[in-house]
Amino acid sequence: MSRALALAERGRGRTSPNPMVGAVVVDSEGVVVGRGFHEFAGGPHAEVRALKDAGERARDATLYCTLEPCCYTGRTGPCAPLVVASGIRRIVVASEDPNPRVNGRGLSHLRNHGVDVTSGVLEDRAECLNRAFFSVMRRRRPFVTMKVALSLDGAVSSGAGVRTALTGAAANRLIDRDRAETDAIAVGSGTMLSDDPTLTARGVFRRRPLIRVVFDSRLRTSPSARLLSTLDTGPVIIMCRPITVETAGRAQALVDAGARLEELQTDDRTPVPVRAALERLATMGVTSLIVEGGPTLHHAVWDAGVVDCVQMYVTRRIAGVHGLRWIPYPDAAIETLTDLSASVVGDDVRVEGYVHRPD
Repeated sequence: MSRALALAERGRGRTSPNPMVGAVVVDSEGVVVGRGFHEFAGGPHAEVRALKDAGERARDATLYCTLEPCCYTGRTGPCAPLVVASGIRRIVVASEDPNPRVNGRGLSHLRNHGVDVTSGVLEDRAECLNRAFFSVMRRRRPFVTMKVALSLDGAVSSGAGVRTALTGAAANRLIDRDRAETDAIAVGSGTMLSDDPTLTARGVFRRRPLIRVVFDSRLRTSPSARLLSTLDTGPVIIMCRPITVETAGRAQALVDAGARLEELQTDDRTPVPVRAALERLATMGVTSLIVEGGPTLHHAVWDAGVVDCVQMYVTRRIAGVHGLRWIPYPDAAIETLTDLSASVVGDDVRVEGYVHRPD
């Protein structure tokens, strides 16, 4: 199963909205005779590739799979019947598939056709591997990472509305790698106005389009924003209040510039509802989202209880008395995290942890 999990990792950043899955076929003498992993969404599933690799040697063998084989036809055919047809005698599964279209039906199909089934082997590692997929299936929203770069005195910039580069080259490379692996990046309208970011993954390969999301209830984003000049990288989605007579002109200008507007029900004074926005993104196939700022949006996602992971890049820079502070309770936030880790990245320190909550 450890081998299967390692194989599954090879699909990172390419399988969404599908999970990463690995499979290993072992014959009756304990020899690995087939290997496979899900390489990209729409491509052959891990079981299919492993069974093809094993060929006739799959008969009476054991299949180790990191996720329950599917039992429905999507972009590819169902895997459970193929496992039966291959002559596999036993299957060992790390985790059952929480997809309502599967949810134990794949394993039932195998049992009903005489295959010996064992499940729950290295289950925690398997669910950790596919945190994003499990989040969408169980919570109907993407897995949310709140990322922030901080000065040594706890500020995100040297002043309100001031564009301030904090992280060094090594940290920036790591940030771009994370961007290359996620489905979408989100910022607030304040960040758009102060930084005019492009939100692209620079210097790294990315197979899929990168979705950029702007939380902009009042449509303050400029149609000439640099972000809208990078539509070849992926779509730009603006989460906003319902369009009114007063905002119709700004809305049309943004649409003409290539943005996609998603109107969410709220009143004239209430910001965009975070949970509703995330659920909307999930329906678009977004399983993972990095929220890059600024403090107002970080406040909103934290208070909405939808943050799953926190990443802080602490730098040596000092913002000073006029620095724009981050959320006022970073210490309290850190105290709620599990699997807390810290690593030196060039001149900066990256602190990461996961928010523990029952599923």
